[in-house]
Amino acid sequence: MQAGGERYAVARALYSEESFARDHHKVYRHRKSTSDHVRRYFTCDARRAKKALLSLLPIIAWFKIYRLKEWLLSDVVSGVSTGLVAVLQGLAYCLLASLPPWYGLFSAFFPVVIYFFLGTSRHISVGPFPVLCLMIGSAVTRLVPDQGPPANFTALEGLSKDEQRVLVASSLTFLVGVVQLAMGLLQVGFVVTYLSDTLVSGFTTAAAVHILVSQLKFVLGLQVPGMSGPLSIVYTLRAILEQIGSTNVCDVIVSAVIVAAVFAVKEVNERFKAQLPVPIPIEVITTVVACGVSYAFDFRTKYGVGVVGHIPQGYEPPVAPDLEIMRDTAAEAFPMAVVGFAVAFSVAKVYSVKHDYTIDGNQELIAFGASNMVGASFKSFAASTALSRSAVQESTGGKTQIAGLISAIVVMIVTLSVGFLLDPLPKSVLGAVVIVNLKGMLAQFREVPYLWRRDKPDCVVWVATCMAAIFLGLDLGLAAGLAVELLSVVLRAQFPRCSVLANIRGTDIYKDRKDYVDIFEPEGVKIFRIPSPLFFANIEFFRNKLVEAVGFNPLRILRKRNKALGRIRRLVKKGYLRWTSNGFLNTSLGCPPEASPEAESHGQDLDWDHVASRVDWKAELPADIVVPPVDLHSLVLDFAAVSFLDVSALKGLQAVGARHGPPHQLTSSLVTVFFFLQALKEFVRIQVDVYVVACDGDILDKFHQCGFFDDEVTPSIFFLTLHDAVLHILDKHPESSQKKAGYDKILTTVTVHRPAGGLRSRDRYAPDPETKL
Repeated sequence: MQAGGERYAVARALYSEESFARDHHKVYRHRKSTSDHVRRYFTCDARRAKKALLSLLPIIAWFKIYRLKEWLLSDVVSGVSTGLVAVLQGLAYCLLASLPPWYGLFSAFFPVVIYFFLGTSRHISVGPFPVLCLMIGSAVTRLVPDQGPPANFTALEGLSKDEQRVLVASSLTFLVGVVQLAMGLLQVGFVVTYLSDTLVSGFTTAAAVHILVSQLKFVLGLQVPGMSGPLSIVYTLRAILEQIGSTNVCDVIVSAVIVAAVFAVKEVNERFKAQLPVPIPIEVITTVVACGVSYAFDFRTKYGVGVVGHIPQGYEPPVAPDLEIMRDTAAEAFPMAVVGFAVAFSVAKVYSVKHDYTIDGNQELIAFGASNMVGASFKSFAASTALSRSAVQESTGGKTQIAGLISAIVVMIVTLSVGFLLDPLPKSVLGAVVIVNLKGMLAQFREVPYLWRRDKPDCVVWVATCMAAIFLGLDLGLAAGLAVELLSVVLRAQFPRCSVLANIRGTDIYKDRKDYVDIFEPEGVKIFRIPSPLFFANIEFFRNKLVEAVGFNPLRILRKRNKALGRIRRLVKKGYLRWTSNGFLNTSLGCPPEASPEAESHGQDLDWDHVASRVDWKAELPADIVVPPVDLHSLVLDFAAVSFLDVSALKGLQAVGARHGPPHQLTSSLVTVFFFLQALKEFVRIQVDVYVVACDGDILDKFHQCGFFDDEVTPSIFFLTLHDAVLHILDKHPESSQKKAGYDKILTTVTVHRPAGGLRSRDRYAPDPETKL
């Protein structure tokens, strides 16, 4: 590469994998065994102990660099603002869990304190998350329904309905924490990578629809029992429509005013966020005003408005989770654990990139697991992070999790001292606040047209996940969406877009021949690109695509040639044909046969293997025998995108090694060709040379380890680059470089600028001076 230039020139030998390995020796690398990894994992020293301590307690790392004068005031302001929002959201989201509202305050306190010590994100606000609350509510109403007896568990006997529901929620939350903690300790935080942004978007949109429907009974002032399971949303809507005549007008008016006010001010906050020092806390303002108006006009007595009611002061004693409940809710705990962590980790990643620090996915699992386990012991429910609350904490100047700790202190003050002020707060206000905060999740419906235009498989995943979660429930919907997503990945790998490549004239670059005009394709050469790993599910697909690309079926050609050889053999035995050194002689026309050392009378001792290899299938055959012509002499397979081959593919490729067997003996093996790479054997049998280029080194190592190569099959069929293989073919078949369709010949000379000397050139094959690359 010349300094300041945009052109480069290289001169080197033409390399196959074998010749390259001979000229360039690899560095020996010791491969660690499983026992080595186990021994290293359990080895402990002072350095590893210190690293483990810092990993388990991230507060030590960031607290050492805390800038007290610069950050403390921002954290306090942010913490107070976030704490006020957390109080309101704790009460509101608790309704989604079908629990008494004040238990939401517990969920906004205990998990935050534990995360303060164990979490690695400095900006997310830990606490109730509406999707998890809804999933908890589904389990709670299943075990303790609004109408009818609760589930037959010993621990539920003698408890009130609210106490039963709290025990169910806390036991489920404890199990969620156990799952998250176990995943963190086992270092399986990568599991969230299977939840794509598309799947999470469709799932949260469906959850928003569920949340919207669940809040309609509070907004309309109706007494609708909680429902769970498949089609629960349909049954809930039917129950609401049946009671629509009993709508509380006061609740509707209050909700409409709250929705309008909160929505308008949020738009102002968004539009003028650069000018506003802190967002206007409209939810807190409307809550205070609604409490005052409800108390002044006695909404509960005069208008029958449902209110939050008495909020006990202080915290309740810890309670142990119930094993029977945990066993019954195990199927719901795992998706809750994964969803809660996935959402929190996604939000944490956004803020870590924005503020330039790192987060640890496995440590986040440990932090949320411990937070949920401790919180469940004090009757809180599963915590994650709410996007709106985290946005408040970050936008109001929060620098570290000290802001989260301050918000927990604010929640504690409300719980211990001023909770009674929220007694007259209408539940319709909480429902309205929840509905307004669904705007972002419901707006994700707008992604569908965009996904359909850009990526239809992703669009199918989004729609399938959303529809399944809406009608089957969030837990089954998540499982169905994950199944559709994995199926889409499998189908993309199983049916990728294959292509035939051609040389971009005057370069060593090869592209899809359908995309470019100025291309060169050597005569008798076909370059087929395989854009996916090869495994049992897609081998047959690639075989069919390869047959389509070359324009003929090698199996059919082989059958025709074998049939022609059989007919020729019968004619020779009957004396109508005689084999000579110049080919077959038609003796039925009366021409005197020439003596041939290679044949005796009627061809009884004729070496048919030798004859088969000498037949020119492109020439005119005797006795009007017709065999489909094959204009291809070289097939190049581009393995640049092939990352692995499974055992089935390896066996198929190894079948290519039987290159020199007589064609007439292949008939019995044709029926057993099931895999794509086995079909390459048939190309070799019809005198089509097969080359593999850009093969990954690990795949080549696997070939050697499996004894793939022998005296007949050597690494010489493998080439480093596509251009190396094409130049080798042009050396072997000079006629392929002749002009085709008016295009220039492929250029085969390359030059390199050497620092110690001038330009050198190596002419590997140049039919005329004008054909240089």
